[in-house]
Amino acid sequence: MRQFVYDSWNSVMDAEKNPLRHIPDLQTRHMVLQILAWMWATTFALWMGSIWAFGISTIAHLFIIAAIVVTVGTFETAKRRPTFFSNFPTSTPSRARSIYIDGKRVQLDPQDKGGEHE
Repeated sequence: MRQFVYDSWNSVMDAEKNPLRHIPDLQTRHMVLQILAWMWATTFALWMGSIWAFGISTIAHLFIIAAIVVTVGTFETAKRRPTFFSNFPTSTPSRARSIYIDGKRVQLDPQDKGGEHE
């Protein structure tokens, strides 16, 4: 049963396994998935007979799918263009930046990794 649930989830939500994988553009894939999510949220609300159910379900679908798409987009960027992340401010340890004492820059030993736990 666990494998069935896992496979069912992946058949819908895994961009490499569901039929939307044939859409090359990630943004278009995201839009189609959002439209499907709204359709299912509407269906659920009609089944429940409540506009409140529609609103809650729609917002939940919006956040869940957006989070999944951002994650997939980040993974794809890391896979295809790993250098994209090299210029992030946190990519360089703070020790590699400049240290100033009394307004003068102190030259650090390039072999010293810094920190107190080595």
